[in-house]
Amino acid sequence: MPLPASAQTAKTAALTANQVRVAEGVLEGSRTAAGIREFKGVPFGAPPVGNLRWKEPQPVAKWTGVRAAKQFGPRAMQLPLYGDMNFRSKGVSEDCLYLNVWTPAKTAGERLPVLVYFYGGGFQAGDGSELRYDGESMARRGIVTVTVNYRLGVFGFLAHPELSRESGHQASGNYGFMDQSAALRWVQQNIAAFGGDPRQVTIGGESAGSMSVSAQMVTPLAKNTFARAIGESGSMLNTGFGPVPLAEGEQAGVAFATSVGAKSLAELRALPAQQLLEAAGKPGAARFAPTLDGYFFLRKPTETFAAAEQARVPLLVGWNSQEMSPGFLLGKEPPTADNFRAAVQKLYGSRADEALQLYPATTDTQAEQSATDLAGDRFIAYSTWKWADAHLQTSGQPVYRYLYARPRPAMTAAMGNATAGLAGGVIKNSGSAPKAPPAKGAVHSAEIEYALGNLSTNKVYAWTPDDYKVSETLQSYFANFIKTGDPNGKGLPAWPVAKGTGPVPILRVDVTTKAETETQRARYLFLDQQAGK
Repeated sequence: MPLPASAQTAKTAALTANQVRVAEGVLEGSRTAAGIREFKGVPFGAPPVGNLRWKEPQPVAKWTGVRAAKQFGPRAMQLPLYGDMNFRSKGVSEDCLYLNVWTPAKTAGERLPVLVYFYGGGFQAGDGSELRYDGESMARRGIVTVTVNYRLGVFGFLAHPELSRESGHQASGNYGFMDQSAALRWVQQNIAAFGGDPRQVTIGGESAGSMSVSAQMVTPLAKNTFARAIGESGSMLNTGFGPVPLAEGEQAGVAFATSVGAKSLAELRALPAQQLLEAAGKPGAARFAPTLDGYFFLRKPTETFAAAEQARVPLLVGWNSQEMSPGFLLGKEPPTADNFRAAVQKLYGSRADEALQLYPATTDTQAEQSATDLAGDRFIAYSTWKWADAHLQTSGQPVYRYLYARPRPAMTAAMGNATAGLAGGVIKNSGSAPKAPPAKGAVHSAEIEYALGNLSTNKVYAWTPDDYKVSETLQSYFANFIKTGDPNGKGLPAWPVAKGTGPVPILRVDVTTKAETETQRARYLFLDQQAGK
C-alpha cells in the first residue's frame, strides 16, 4: 500500500539538498562553487570479482543508511598507457563499476536532458574521473551529465570456450560493452531522482567511447535506453578493432590462459588481477577484441545498420583533420613521394594507381599530406564515415556530420621541450632533442576538452582566446543537440542536416566555423570496397 501523505512528506524531508534516493538506497553527494551537485563513485553493478570476473554485470546490493558519493570509484584495471589521461580516481581495481553524475537540478521534478559519456583509450585504458570529461561545464548548461566506467582489456573482453558454455547464451567477451548497457539501464531507472529525463538521454564518446556508442546502437541489451547519439572519431563498423568471430576470440583466450599456466576457467579466475593485467600487457600477448558473440552483437554491426535494425535516433558524428601521422603507414621511413607510393603499392596491389589518384604523391609535400590522410582514414576516419553513411541510408533520422580542424596551440612554457604524442599524450624530450613541429591539423582526441567545455582543466597547452571561441561554438552545438536532437541555435553558423541522397554537408569546426560540402566521398568509397573483400 502507498504511504500516507504525511509519511511521504517526512520521507522526502529526511533527504538533504545533497542527497538523492536511488533504487538501491540513499546517496549523498557534494556541491560545487557554481551550485552543481556532484555524485561520484555511484555503483551501477556488483563488483565483478571472484566468480563474477568475466560475467555480465550483476545488480548492486541495496544498502541501508546514507552512502557517501563524494569520491570517484576506482578505475578499471589498466596499465599506464597514455600521457594525456589525468585521473582523479585512486588506483585501479577489478571493483570498478561506478558512474558519476553532475546535475544542475534543484529538485527531482525538473526532467532535464541527460548526457551519458563513455571514455576512450582503445578499450585498454581510460576512466570516468578524467578531467577532460568532467561534467560540471555541461551541467551548467542545463544538462544532467554522467560518466561511466567499464571493464577494459583482458577483464573486459576475454573470450573463452568455458566462459561461453557457462554464460547461458553460448557467448563470451564484450563484458565492457555489457557494463555500458547496464549503466544505461541504471540511468533509465534512476536518473529522474537527479532531475534528469530518462526519455531524453544522449549517449556520447570519443575514440573507443565513440565505438561504444555505435555498439550500443546495435545491441538489444541497450534497446530503448537512449534517444540521441554523439560519436567522435570511431565506430564498430568495418574497423580493425572488431568484432571478431567468437571462435577467434575464444582461441585467443585459450592461448592467453595457456601463457599464464591456467588449465581451466577456475584457475584463471583464481589468479590475481595484477598478474593477469601484466601478462596481458606483455609484448606479443593476445589482443582481446570485441567478439561477434550472438548475444551482445547479434550480427556484424554493418549488417544491423543495413537492415535498419539499429537504434533509429538522431546522430551527431565526425572526426578530426589529422587523426594519425604518416608513421602509421611508413614506420620510420620519411614521408617522401617514393616511400609513400611504395607503401600504397604494398597495401593495394593492382589498385594502387587508383589509390594514388585519391591520395596523390607527385611531390614530397603532397605525399606527406596524403600519407597523413590515408593513415587517419585507415586508423579511424573511414569507419566513422561508414557509421554516418550507414545510418543516413537506413535510419530515417537526422545525421549531422562535422570535421574538427582546429590544431591545438603550443604547449605552455612549463612543459619545456616536450612534444605531443598519440591520443594527446605528452612525450618529455631531453634538453638536446629537437622539438617536433606543431601539428598541422587536429590530432586524435584534440576536440574533447573543446566539446565538453573543459579547456581550463588541461594545463599542458597555452589556450588562446581563439581556442575558447572554438570551445564555446562546439560545446553549444553539442548542448543544443543533447537538448533537442538539432545542434543549431541562436548565434551559431548554420549546420545543415545530411539527407539520404545528394552531397553530404559537413560542418568544418575551426576559428571560423562553416558548412561545406563533402569532397572526400570517393576516398571512403574506395576504402569501403577494400573492407568488403
